[in-house]
Amino acid sequence: MSDYMTTDSKALVRRDPEEVWTEGDLEVIDEIFAEEFVLHDPSAGGEPRGREEYRGYVETYREAFPDVEYEVEDAIGDGEYVTIRYTAHGTHDGEFLGLEPTGDRVSVSGMELYRVEDGAIVEMWTNYDALGLFQELGVIPPLEELADEHRRR
Repeated sequence: MSDYMTTDSKALVRRDPEEVWTEGDLEVIDEIFAEEFVLHDPSAGGEPRGREEYRGYVETYREAFPDVEYEVEDAIGDGEYVTIRYTAHGTHDGEFLGLEPTGDRVSVSGMELYRVEDGAIVEMWTNYDALGLFQELGVIPPLEELADEHRRR
């Protein structure tokens, strides 16, 4: 694959965190994702498939963190694959996985691997620091507290 195609794929992929997630422009999903798109996310409770399921996935997070902003720190492309490393910041102002809003401002880091085919995103693997997020929200104590508790047993 040419450098141009890799550059073009990186620009396409960046539209997801920047336009879909940060700007909340869910119409962009129809422009950049293939209809047969598959999301691989261990925290999603399955594999969302297609644009509509991805739109629902994004809406769930954006309702919980309506001011979410993604900062893409790296975007690396090789052939049909593009990887990004990011930090997302937002305020927990809506229900999130059964957790009532805390009003806490949180930051979470993560990485995503996208597969681009024929100018559209067809597959994505995502992994973010869910443990750290739940610690920031006060659901799980900091690791130091857990270690101290374990040592006391």
